[in-house]
Amino acid sequence: MLGLLPPRKPKSLGLRFLELAILYLVVGGIGLMLEKRAGQIAPQTWEFYAITVTLFLTLAFPGFVYRYLLKHRD
Repeated sequence: MLGLLPPRKPKSLGLRFLELAILYLVVGGIGLMLEKRAGQIAPQTWEFYAITVTLFLTLAFPGFVYRYLLKHRD
């Protein structure tokens, strides 16, 4: 899980979603910390979070394609 525990074969879908949510919160926390250091934090509503979740999923898609859709030669 998140590279901290030994890999479990196969990973369940729920665990994958949990990892994705945790990573989203970690990246959001880093962004919030950087924004706080730069000055005043802008107010965010539900639209902000909806857009950032979809952007996070969109940017994670190439990793999904590499891991599951490309055939690897082992």
